[in-house]
Amino acid sequence: MKGDQQVGRGQVAPGTQAASGTQAAPGTERPEGRRPRIHYELIGCGLRGHQLVGTDVAEIRPVDSLLMRDHGDGFRWYRCVRCDAWVVLPPPTAPTRQHLPERSEITLPLRGRPLRDRYVLRLIALDRLVHFLVLGVLAVGVFVFLADRAALSPTFYRILDAIQGGVGGPSGRGGRGILRELQRAFAAKSSTLWITGLVLAGYAVLEGVEAIGLWFAQRWAEYLTFIATTILLIPEVYELTGRITVIKIIALIINLAVVIYLIYAKRLFGFRGGGRAEAAEQAHDTGWPALERVLPGR
Repeated sequence: MKGDQQVGRGQVAPGTQAASGTQAAPGTERPEGRRPRIHYELIGCGLRGHQLVGTDVAEIRPVDSLLMRDHGDGFRWYRCVRCDAWVVLPPPTAPTRQHLPERSEITLPLRGRPLRDRYVLRLIALDRLVHFLVLGVLAVGVFVFLADRAALSPTFYRILDAIQGGVGGPSGRGGRGILRELQRAFAAKSSTLWITGLVLAGYAVLEGVEAIGLWFAQRWAEYLTFIATTILLIPEVYELTGRITVIKIIALIINLAVVIYLIYAKRLFGFRGGGRAEAAEQAHDTGWPALERVLPGR
């Protein structure tokens, strides 16, 4: 909507303690106990500035007091519709509207738990983006190797013989570790390498689709991520029956956290009320009712 404005830090209006029956603005109450409470609204405003409405209107009406008020001395209070801070600014020198537009014309940002979910989903999306890049590079590497394997094979074995002979090891086609794996790659059938490349490419595409869908908070992407990650847990747990490494443990913990978060916080497959409960939660934390619950002194 024209007239919305993103600004940096501003002065907070006095008297912002929540009245009886209202909800406190983010950051105005100390958390109970030792566990800190993260206010995602403050993170959003810290990164992008306050989101103000009506900075281009000429006149303030009593009905507009939810979002803007006269401050006196030629200044106005403007309320951030994300974090509820009140910012002092001068009236516009060239207003483009006479009054604040109707509520249906104003787009409100996410707040509360829906905003928290947006941040968490985008964090998961970044994780999936890393997977997409790594798997994509591996898939390309396999296909490039397939195209040039015949030309690379003689050079590889000459270098292998030189390395093993230089360290006093036996010459010929033998080795351990990464050299052993490279020998297997050169000896593998082309059909096996094609299947490996296609699997890697398909998995990369899947991770890329998940990343895009999660970034834009699509419900289908949450289901897709849950199913794909749950299936991936099976080989990850199996891998731990052999050699245990820190990377394997970290990967398992991250994927377990993603599965638990999606099923519990996002209420997939009807858990904790399903999509209806999540929609009700979003309606409670976001929109005009949420702004009216927080407004002090009304």
